[in-house]
Amino acid sequence: MSRAALLRLAYTLLSLSVLVLDQTTKTMVVSRMTLYSSAPVVPGLFHLTLVTNRGALFGLFHDLPDPFRSTLFTAVPLLAIALMLVFQYRTTVHDFATQSGLALILGGALGNLVDRIRLGYVIDFLDLFVGEHHWPAFNVADSCICVGVACLVIDLLARGWQRQAAIPPGA
Repeated sequence: MSRAALLRLAYTLLSLSVLVLDQTTKTMVVSRMTLYSSAPVVPGLFHLTLVTNRGALFGLFHDLPDPFRSTLFTAVPLLAIALMLVFQYRTTVHDFATQSGLALILGGALGNLVDRIRLGYVIDFLDLFVGEHHWPAFNVADSCICVGVACLVIDLLARGWQRQAAIPPGA
C-alpha cells in the first residue's frame, strides 16, 4: 500500500472514530440519564445535561415546521458531507492540517446526521457555563466540527502569513 493510500486510510479512520465516539457517548448518556437531568462533573463549570436539539447549531430554527425542518436538517448535512469528501479528494494527502480538519468535520457531520435520521433530533449533553454565562449544550460531534474548523482556519491563516505581500503596480 502506498504512503498516500495509508494517509487516506488514516483520515478515513479519524472520521469513523469521531462517528463511533459520538454515537457511543450519546448512547451511554441516554442509557444513564433522563431527559433534562443534569450531573455535575466540575461544579460551576461543566455538567452532563441530557437535552435534545431539533434545530440547527445551538437550536437555531427549532421552531420551523416539521416537513421543512427535517428536510433542511437532512439536506444541509448531506451537502456538507459531500463537500468535505470533495475537498479531501482535491487536497493533497500530505496536507495534514487541512485533511485532519476536514476529517473531523466529516465525522462530526456524520454523527449528527445519524441522530437526525434515526431520531429526528440531535442528542446534546455537554454543558459548559461560568456563573450566569451559559454555553448551549453540545456533543462530541459538535466539538469535532469546531476543532476541525479551527484547524482549517489556523492552516489558512498560516498559509497567508507565509505569503509575501504583493508589490503594488508601478512600484
